[in-house]
Amino acid sequence: MWKDELKRLLGPRGCLERPEDLRLYEYDGGVDKARPDIVVFPRNTAEVSAIVKLANRHGVPIVGRGAGTGLSGGAIPHHGGIMVAFSRMNRILEIDPLNERAVVEPGVVNLDLSVAADPLGYFYAPDPSSQRACTIGGNVAENAGGPHTLAYGVTTNHVLGLEVVLPDGSIVNTGAPWPDSPGYDLTGLLTGSEGTMALVTKITVRLVRKPEAVKTILAIYDSVDDCAATVSEITARAITPAAIEMLDGILLQMVEEAVHAGYPLDSAGVLLIELEGLSEAVEQQAEQVRQACLHCRAREFRVAKSEAERQLLWKGRKTAFGAIGRVSPFFYVHDGVVPRTSIAPTLRRIGDISSGCGLTIGNIFHAGDGNMHPIILFDARKPGDLEKAQKAGFDILEYCIQVGGSITGEHGIGMEKIHLMDKQFTVESLDMMRKIRNLFDPAQLFNPGKLLPAGRGCAEIRQPPLVPGSTIY
Repeated sequence: MWKDELKRLLGPRGCLERPEDLRLYEYDGGVDKARPDIVVFPRNTAEVSAIVKLANRHGVPIVGRGAGTGLSGGAIPHHGGIMVAFSRMNRILEIDPLNERAVVEPGVVNLDLSVAADPLGYFYAPDPSSQRACTIGGNVAENAGGPHTLAYGVTTNHVLGLEVVLPDGSIVNTGAPWPDSPGYDLTGLLTGSEGTMALVTKITVRLVRKPEAVKTILAIYDSVDDCAATVSEITARAITPAAIEMLDGILLQMVEEAVHAGYPLDSAGVLLIELEGLSEAVEQQAEQVRQACLHCRAREFRVAKSEAERQLLWKGRKTAFGAIGRVSPFFYVHDGVVPRTSIAPTLRRIGDISSGCGLTIGNIFHAGDGNMHPIILFDARKPGDLEKAQKAGFDILEYCIQVGGSITGEHGIGMEKIHLMDKQFTVESLDMMRKIRNLFDPAQLFNPGKLLPAGRGCAEIRQPPLVPGSTIY
């Protein structure tokens, strides 16, 4: 039996198959769940290759998993099979400050790389809100972003090369230790492919030099529209902050009561703005940002007076999801993108959807690049609540498409948004994507049921079907 082969390959401590153990791997941060048949823990690329060859030989589906912090069901084993957990491949193999790069295994926690590079004056720029837990391998699979995407870009902008295992078990290297390697951009193709074409076993990333000066600002508003309008006003003044985050009044109260970050409890919304660069330039930009905020009727403009105060403001943003857990037993985080000029109308539309479904929806998001994160509060113990939350999320993403945006900015498609792909792309575009995927994985054993609809018939689906027994954790 193929399970026995896996146990012989990895040893008794390299596999989990008891039901009570598998339950820990049947969910991520989204609302779907499905249980693998077995979870394996490779220690190196050779073992990953052997696992894949075994799966290919027996026709068993295979799903990669980082820390399980994903929010779109990307690591959910929808068809069972083998789950490859990369938690034991967690070494930082090289930090090369002279060439501004690092080489890591996929199980390295995002923040750990920046901590390791900090004494050398560098950091790793992509910073998802879950950066204290999420892994770089998972970030590559989902092309994760974060608050500082506005200035630094998403994961793909910082990946120079990959070592991957293909569905036939072969080991391939893409990219190069320098930018703009010749040939097809296979690194860019595989980054964000959600484990449907390859399993990543080694990553060469770009390191960024720490800025000379950093200034963090909190702008406070009595109107959500004024708060949203400030984002476009800052852009119109040719200023590109490192980050512009927005929290509405609903989320502000939850976060402040949990973290005590200094957010006002009586405001309609705030902007958390960060500027980086040379000291003189940061000072000049801070004054320009102040003028932009006051022009859009900000009632207060605060500049963090110390590093401790700055970190506290960011702690409120980075720990927001945990704060929500104190208020609601369940919540559903979505991820859509709209043009900056459509932020205010989108927030109004989200408010209408909230009223229509009878569920509270708060907003905390990357306003600088229009990456919306509506958070839908519900109680899965109440009949119909989960269905209402899913329908609300579907309606929000449909609106994002209608105003010229996208159904995802950083969370990926996974299982969650697969039934919206035909609204985002033409049939011809989806067919081309399938052809590319099938070149890598003709048997479709790598993360089946993710990212792309199964075929043209899926274009008829307009509402996401509920997975039996789906829930949220």
